Amino acid sequence: MGGKVYGVGLGPGDPELITLKAARVIAAADVVAYPAPPDGPSFARSIAEAHLSAHQLEIPVRMPLDPATFPADEAYGAGAAAITAELAKGKTVAVLCQGDPCLYGSFMYLFDRLSTDWPVEIIPGVSSLGATAGMAGRPLALRDEPLAVLPGILDDEALERLLNATEAAAILKVGRHVARLKALLSRLGLLDTAVLVERATMPDARVRPLKDVMEDRAPYFSLILTRRRGTAVF
Repeated sequence: MGGKVYGVGLGPGDPELITLKAARVIAAADVVAYPAPPDGPSFARSIAEAHLSAHQLEIPVRMPLDPATFPADEAYGAGAAAITAELAKGKTVAVLCQGDPCLYGSFMYLFDRLSTDWPVEIIPGVSSLGATAGMAGRPLALRDEPLAVLPGILDDEALERLLNATEAAAILKVGRHVARLKALLSRLGLLDTAVLVERATMPDARVRPLKDVMEDRAPYFSLILTRRRGTAVF
């Protein structure tokens, strides 16, 4: 009998935000796979650590840190091959994914490689959108407001067009684009309601008005929220 893959959303970082279903699936899996840097521990694994046991085989999927190489076909191909070898033995494999697998989740690159041959079930996770809004103490959107979820790596022309077409926005993949995004939002009259949330739900989380941020870079786990109506609430 063949195995089965579970793409397990871990939530934004706080281990207590792992869902009950995710915790059960992780604990019951024969094999646990997770993204990891080229060297050193995996953050995804650290979130789920309380649910792991010594009998489980672990497969770290080592990913390059250089954004120019992402998505890293070679790394995902190697990860998929290692997972496939266990599935062929009839094993169940839980693949850990920070946040929600379907919202810019790394798991979907493995899903594309595995789902044609093996049954795959996706376990949703608490997304960074809800976690960030909760920490900022403000809504993502209200009533009839459209909400745009935008990657900050888009160029200014594309972002301006999309921001002008919505009432509220969440900008992900902020990283080294903070200064550029701040200037763009200022030009569009959206800076006064914009907040930068760093490492939402983690012990070192921080929420600041974007207009007060002087750094050119933000931590990897950062997100900007802005709305045309009302003012930022902290």
